[in-house]
Amino acid sequence: MTDPAPKLTFTFAEYLQRERAGDTKHELLHGEIFAMAGGTPEHARLAMRVGSALGAQLLGRPCEVFSSDLLLRVLATGLATYPDLTVVCGKLERDPEDANTVVNPVVLIEVLSESTERYDRGEKFAHYRRIPSLKEYVLVSQHEPRIEVFQRNEDGTSWTLRVAEASESARLTSIGCELVVDEVYANPLGDAAGATAREG
Repeated sequence: MTDPAPKLTFTFAEYLQRERAGDTKHELLHGEIFAMAGGTPEHARLAMRVGSALGAQLLGRPCEVFSSDLLLRVLATGLATYPDLTVVCGKLERDPEDANTVVNPVVLIEVLSESTERYDRGEKFAHYRRIPSLKEYVLVSQHEPRIEVFQRNEDGTSWTLRVAEASESARLTSIGCELVVDEVYANPLGDAAGATAREG
């Protein structure tokens, strides 16, 4: 008698069961489960800097910034993932299958890395665009002072790209916030590795 073939695809419920049983974060994509790589110090610093800046500007307003510990699901495509930062406004809408998963971000932010940039710009953004509540998608370069903001246009289907570099600011109009590029990329530790580090 031969051993049964390994399971190749998983439901969202099966994914959640495996996720809660382990210590590593995974992404569910087209029924397949993929481990998410850990980040570099630069990646962690940029995510924290952006999150802190937005959190300070949103104080007293009906919006909240969540870290990469928050699971997001794209109901239209089934993608389940952990964005670097998620902004939700008004009301937290939870996945019908899991109360700890949100489905209504207004802004999603990803810090780019060598291993994920192509995916973040391509297929992942294609999934994110299927979220009706999403107004802006922000990409933060890990290797140069550059913040890209993709804003959904009024027609609901097309997007406009705005880029902010050194000495400029990135405006997130959907939440009335601004990211000052020089402040986001300030490095008080002064380590030289920041310019060349790569994520594994």
